[in-house]
Amino acid sequence: MGARRRWTLEEKQRIVAESYSGPRLVSVTARRNGLSTSQLFTWRRMARDGKLNGDTAPALVPVEITPAAAPISSDTPQPASSPPAQRARTGIIEIEFGGGCRVRVDRDLDVEALQRVLELLRRR
Repeated sequence: MGARRRWTLEEKQRIVAESYSGPRLVSVTARRNGLSTSQLFTWRRMARDGKLNGDTAPALVPVEITPAAAPISSDTPQPASSPPAQRARTGIIEIEFGGGCRVRVDRDLDVEALQRVLELLRRR
């Protein structure tokens, strides 16, 4: 059995575009390019969902672990995005984007809301 073929993003995009052009059948386009029809249908679905445009976030990103911030004193005004002073600061994750944009979440986060926020920030 041969080695598994690695397709570049540009190749995938070209093949998907070819499969949509003219009266061609997906199976003909797949066969001409040496891949299975199921693989081509997967790429077409990914393209439709915006996952084949090269804007995907990296799978691994640098992480920096810093000491926990000192508790905020009660007489200092807190920004609206800061957690209340009495709340425990354990389990807080800080996600920093370019341009000084920073998101802090703790263990009680709403995962779907965080996904929406991160997606919007990634597009900026």
